[in-house]
Amino acid sequence: MSELYQKGFSQNRELSWLQFNDRVLSEARDESVPLLERLKFIEIFTSNLDEFFMIRVGSLFDIMNANPEQIDNKSGMTPREQLRRIFEAVRPLYQKREQIFNEVEKQLRVRDIFHLSFPELAENERKCVKQYFKASIEPILSPQIVDVQHPFPHLANKVIHIGVMLKHKNREIFGVIPVPEALPDVFYLPGAHARYIRVENIILEYAEQLFSPYAVAEKVVFAVTRNADVNPDDEVFAEEVDFRKRMKKVLGRRRRLAPVRLELSAPISENFTQYFMEKLGLAKAQIYTTTTPLKMKYVYGLGGKLPKTEQEAMSYPKFMPVWPGRIRKGESIIRQIEKSDLLLAYPFESMEPFLQLLKEASEDPSVVSIKITIYRLASKAKLVEHLCAAAENGKSVTVLIELRARFDEQNNIDWSERLEEAGCNIIYGFDFYKVHSKVCLITRNGKNGVEYITQVGTGNYNENTAKLYTDLSLITSNQQIGADAAEFFKNMSIANLQGHYHHLLVAPVSLKSTVLHLMDREIAKGQAGKIFIKINSLTDAEIIDKLSQASCAGVSVRMVIRGICCLLPGIPGKTENIQISSVVGRYLEHSRIYCFGEGADEQMYISSADFMTRNTERRVEAACPIYDEKCRAKIHRIMETLEYDTRKARVLMADGTYVEKDQSREPLDSQQFLMALAEQEAVRQEAAPQPEGKKGGLFQALRRLLGR
Repeated sequence: MSELYQKGFSQNRELSWLQFNDRVLSEARDESVPLLERLKFIEIFTSNLDEFFMIRVGSLFDIMNANPEQIDNKSGMTPREQLRRIFEAVRPLYQKREQIFNEVEKQLRVRDIFHLSFPELAENERKCVKQYFKASIEPILSPQIVDVQHPFPHLANKVIHIGVMLKHKNREIFGVIPVPEALPDVFYLPGAHARYIRVENIILEYAEQLFSPYAVAEKVVFAVTRNADVNPDDEVFAEEVDFRKRMKKVLGRRRRLAPVRLELSAPISENFTQYFMEKLGLAKAQIYTTTTPLKMKYVYGLGGKLPKTEQEAMSYPKFMPVWPGRIRKGESIIRQIEKSDLLLAYPFESMEPFLQLLKEASEDPSVVSIKITIYRLASKAKLVEHLCAAAENGKSVTVLIELRARFDEQNNIDWSERLEEAGCNIIYGFDFYKVHSKVCLITRNGKNGVEYITQVGTGNYNENTAKLYTDLSLITSNQQIGADAAEFFKNMSIANLQGHYHHLLVAPVSLKSTVLHLMDREIAKGQAGKIFIKINSLTDAEIIDKLSQASCAGVSVRMVIRGICCLLPGIPGKTENIQISSVVGRYLEHSRIYCFGEGADEQMYISSADFMTRNTERRVEAACPIYDEKCRAKIHRIMETLEYDTRKARVLMADGTYVEKDQSREPLDSQQFLMALAEQEAVRQEAAPQPEGKKGGLFQALRRLLGR
C-alpha cells in the first residue's frame, strides 16, 4: 500500500492538534461564556500547549536526531519540516491568546478585578508589596551569576525564572533567579476588591537589589520548556527490575532533558537573545515573547477571592452530577444490576453508583474477588478506600495499575504502595505496552456457581474528572461479558497479550481487526451502510484508509472527533460521504462510541480506545458491546444530541479548517441539553417513577428539532 499522504485525504497530526487547541482558545473569546470561565479556557490552552511542546515537539526532535529523513505517513514531511511548520503555526496562536487575555482582563476590571503591573500599584500598595517581598520572598530566593566560578545552572522545566544581564567592570554577566515553586503564583493586595500582582513581577521589580553591586542592564521573566518524552522501556532503565523504582528514575531524568522552547515576558536585545540561544541550544524559531502569564494556574483560585454573588455571576451555573433515574437509592446496587444493565453518562450522572457498587462488594460475603485496571486516579480516591477495605475483609483484590500514565506517574506510584500495604495484589502490565483499558470485574458465589458483574468504561476511575469529562460507564451482569473479563484479567496476570475473547474487543489482539471487519461489513452494503464513530483522535492510517473506502462505496460515515483528526472529509471521489464535527464546550468530550449498521443490524460498542496507532497497536484497550436496549437508546440519544449541536460543534472542512454549523436551525448546546435532561429525569424519578424507557419532554423536543 502506498503511503497515506499520497492518496490526498490526510493531514499532519501535530498541525491538526494545534487546530484543536485553537478551538479551546476560541471558547475564551466567546462572550456567551462567563468571564472567569473564559480565563480558565486561556489557562487550559496554555497548559495544553506546554504539554504539546514537552511531548510532541520533544518527540519530533528525538526522531530528527535518530532518523532525520523519516517521512510522516499522513503529510509526507520530515521531522525538520514538521517542526518548522509547528513553530510557524504556534506564533499566531500566541498573538491570539494575548489579544483574548487582554480583552478578558479589561472586562474583569469593569467588575473590580485588577491583575496589576507594578507601575499601577498605589503608594500604599507598593509599601505592602515591599513588605511582603522582604518578609516572605527575598529570604528564600537563590540569585546566581554565571562566570568562571559559577557555571550556567540547570533551568528546570516550566519553572519561572528571572533573567538579568548585568554590567560589572566593563563586563556583561548573566544572572538568574529561579522563582521558588513554594511561593504562591500571585499576591493579593488588602482591600475590598480583588487586586493582585504576580509574584514573578514582584521579584523582577526588585532584581537590582538582589544583584547589588552589579548594574542591571536588562531583565526579563522567562521559562524553559524541556523535552519530557522519556520512555521507561529504554535501555538506560533496563537494569532496574523493580518497576516502581524504574519509574522514579524516569521522573528524575525527565526534569533534565533538552530544551525545546523558551518563553519570554518581554522583548530583549539581540545580544541577550543570542546568549539564551547559545546556552540552551535553541533556534530563534523556538523563542516566543508574550505578555500573557507564563503560568496561569492562579485563575482557579481567583473566584474564591470574590463575593459569592460576583463569583456566581462570572462562572458557569453550578451543576452537580445527578443520581441516575434508573437506579433506586437505598437498594442493593448488585441486586439492581442483576435485573438490568446500567449505563452511567458522566458528568451529567454521578459516578457514585459505581463507587457504591464497589463498597457493597467489599462487604458482601458472596463476593470472592475484585479485579480492576487503573490508569489515572484522583489525588483523593474513595475507590482506593473501597478496594483496600475489600482486601482487608478477605477478598482477593487484584489491581493492574499503569505507572506510565504520563504526568500522573508519581500519583500512581503512591497509590500502588497504599494498595499493596492493604493487601491488594499489584501488577504493572507489560514492557512496551501501556494498559489503558477501563475494566472492573466482581466475582461472586451465586446460586448456580460463579457469577460476574463487569464494569467497562471509556474514562478513568478518577472521581474528579468524572465531574469534568463526558464519559460512559457500563455495569452489566451479562455472564458472557463477565467470562471475557475474567479471561482478560487472567491474561493480564500472566503477561499474555494474545488472548481470545468472544464479546470484548481487546487491543492489540482483536480491537482493530474487528473494527476493520465491521467497516468491511458496511462497505458490502453500499449506500445502505452506516458508520458512526465518536472518539478523541484519529491517526491510524489503516482505519483512515478503510473509512475512505467506505465513503467511496457510498457508506454514510458520521464522526464526532474532539481533537486530532488526520482524515480530511468532503474530498470528491475519496471522502465525500464522511462528515466530521468537533465539540469543545464546558466539559471535555472524552467518551468513545463505535456504531456499525442501524436498526436490528446495528453493532454498538463503547471503548477506552481512540483510533490512534498507539491505542490500536501499542496499548491494552477494551471495547464492550452494548446489548441492553435501554442502554443503546441512551447512547443514541447522546449521538443525536451531539450531531445536532449548533452552538459548540464545529464542522471539519476538506482544507482542514473548522467552521460553525448552519445557524438557521434552532440553537442547541449538546452538553447543556444533556445536563438539563439528566436533571429532569432525576427529578421525575424522585417524584413519581415512570415505566423504564419513557422519554422526557426535553428528549421529545430534541426529536422534533431533528425532524424525526
